[in-house]
Amino acid sequence: MKKLINDPHDVVKEAVAGFVAAHSDLVAAGPDPEELFVHRRGGAVPGKVGLVSGGGSGHEPLHVGFVGEGMLDAAVPGAVFTSPTPGPILAATKAADGGAGVLHIVKNYTGDVLNFETAAELADAEDIDVAAVIINDDVAVQDSLYTAGRRGVAGTVLVEKIAGASAERRDDLATVAAVATKVNERTRSMGVALHACTVPHAGELSFELAEDEIEIGIGIHGEPGRERIPMAGADDITDRLLDAVTTDLGLSGGEEVLLFVNGMGATPLSELYIVYGRAAERLAAAGVKVTRSLVGNYTTALDMQGCSVTVLHLDEELTTLWDAPAKTPAMRSET
Repeated sequence: MKKLINDPHDVVKEAVAGFVAAHSDLVAAGPDPEELFVHRRGGAVPGKVGLVSGGGSGHEPLHVGFVGEGMLDAAVPGAVFTSPTPGPILAATKAADGGAGVLHIVKNYTGDVLNFETAAELADAEDIDVAAVIINDDVAVQDSLYTAGRRGVAGTVLVEKIAGASAERRDDLATVAAVATKVNERTRSMGVALHACTVPHAGELSFELAEDEIEIGIGIHGEPGRERIPMAGADDITDRLLDAVTTDLGLSGGEEVLLFVNGMGATPLSELYIVYGRAAERLAAAGVKVTRSLVGNYTTALDMQGCSVTVLHLDEELTTLWDAPAKTPAMRSET
């Protein structure tokens, strides 16, 4: 294993310290290193719904990279591929509470769901209103090693951006939660792995793939997918991912979508654009209008080679919120 680390057990702590140092104009770390979280610099915004997300590290820039104006108010990074415990989630929730309540955005992994639920109960005991939305955009499998039901994957970024814009315009907690739920319900994703990742404290590949094999429908922790097939061309692979997504979403001609090609961490941007080009071509041929796009590494799986394709069925409200300004370390946009 060759990685730019010191002690494998200090990877998250040292990475977060470097992240905060690099983006000190936007974010800060919580005061207690034993309850690690990152929050928006300047703290909670009075009268604004706070947004908190989190989960195991290894998916950067998700979630800490999306803390800032127009997106998250705080994010909780657990150990690599391990859910954060209720303590730091509660601390982040308190730090994000500006008096209008807090929305938890939780990817559908059993540990994340349970620990965020516990933290919400603890927050309720301290008179903080908490709502939650569970993200389950992955169409590849109904259950996995980590979940009951579909997994939450790259679509989480879209929920964080659009719900963040809703909160930023001072919508109340019920409205922000409804917007987040709507985005989740209209988003589908599916991924492929060309090569597995290496978890630092394990020091070995998370699964084995022969040089001439790929895994279709993987999760972001190397969980198995729908099928293992021989390596194919980019167009064939893209078609498999896109067909599964659009069939599940039930798109028809004339509808507008956001097309998102997400890198898993070790695939060049040039290859992601090849995938995007094919997916956009297929959608256009089907009469579906791609009116917004996103391409890059947003929800990674350490150094896994591969990508995922996500489609969000837009409407006027979601488009307006997607276009709203954001200023975070990993996503910035202006009107």
